[in-house]
Amino acid sequence: MALTLLLAWIVEAAAGWPDSLYRVIRHPVVWIGWLIARLDHTLNGEYLSDSWRIAAGALTAAMVIAITWTVTTIAVAWLPTGWLGVVGEALIASSLLASRSLYTHVAAVATALANDSLAAARVAVAHIVGRDPEQLDEAGIARAAIESLAENTSDGVVAPLFWGVLLGVPGIAAYKAINTLDSMIGHRNVRYEYFGKVAARLDDAANWLPARLTGALFILAATTRKNAWQIVRRDAPQHRSINAGWPEAAMAGALGIRLSGPRRYGDTVSREPWLNANGEDPGTIAIDAALGTYIRALLLAAALIAAIALVQSLL
Repeated sequence: MALTLLLAWIVEAAAGWPDSLYRVIRHPVVWIGWLIARLDHTLNGEYLSDSWRIAAGALTAAMVIAITWTVTTIAVAWLPTGWLGVVGEALIASSLLASRSLYTHVAAVATALANDSLAAARVAVAHIVGRDPEQLDEAGIARAAIESLAENTSDGVVAPLFWGVLLGVPGIAAYKAINTLDSMIGHRNVRYEYFGKVAARLDDAANWLPARLTGALFILAATTRKNAWQIVRRDAPQHRSINAGWPEAAMAGALGIRLSGPRRYGDTVSREPWLNANGEDPGTIAIDAALGTYIRALLLAAALIAAIALVQSLL
C-alpha cells in the first residue's frame, strides 16, 4: 500500500487536480461536501433540542463516513489486479492529497507581497484562511499564509498519507470525509454548536497523531531544530486547537517568527496567544522560508513512506 501512496503523491505533486477534469466531474471533496450540505439541510432542524441535534449530527457524520468508505471500497474493488490496479488506486488516492495546491496558494501570497500589492495578497490569502483579509497588514497576511501552510500540511498531506498507510485508499477517503465534515459543520455557532459537535471531535481524534508527526517533520526540516523543538514544547499546548498548535509552533520556531495571536473573523476578534511571542513578524522572506521548510519536510515524509514500502515488499 505504501508504494501505491508514493505513486499517488508523485502524480498529485506533478499534476494536482486539473481544471479540465474538475469541470467534468468536479472533485471528490466537492461531492462529499454536497452530501454533507444535503444532510445538514434535512436533519439540522432548529426545532430540535440540543441533545437531538447532537444525535442528528452524529447520524450525519456516520452516514457521510460510511457512504464515502463504501463508494471508495467499491471503486477499488472494481480495479483490475496487478500494476493496472496499483495505478488505478494511485489515481484515486492522488485526488485526496493537496500538496501541490497548498504550495501554489501560499506561493501566490508571497508573489503578491513581493510585488508590493497588498490588495492582490489579500485576495490570494482569502483562498486559504477564514479570517477577514481586509483587516490584515503585510505581517498579518504573511502570518495567515504561513499558519495555513503549517496546519494544512497536516490536514491536506500528512494525515491522508498516515491513514492511507493504515487503512488503504478507503481510509484516506474516510479521513477526508471527517475533515470536510469538520470544516463545514464543526463550528461553534448557533447552528452548529450541537449539530457539529461529533464531527469536530472526530476531526480532533483523526488528526491527533498526524498533527504531531507533522510538527516532528518540521522540526527535522528546520535549520534550527533545537529552537523549533523548544517552541513546540512550550507553546503548542497553548494553542486554541489541540492539533494545529503542533505544526504551527514548529514552523514558528523553525523560522524564528511569531504566529497565531489575535485575529478577526468577521465582527469577532479572537484573542489567541502567540506562538514564539519573541519572534519577528513575518514577511515575504518568511513565506519563502516556510515553503522551503515545507518541501524539506515532505521529502522526509516521502523517504519514510518509501522505507515503509520497502519493508512491506520484503514481508
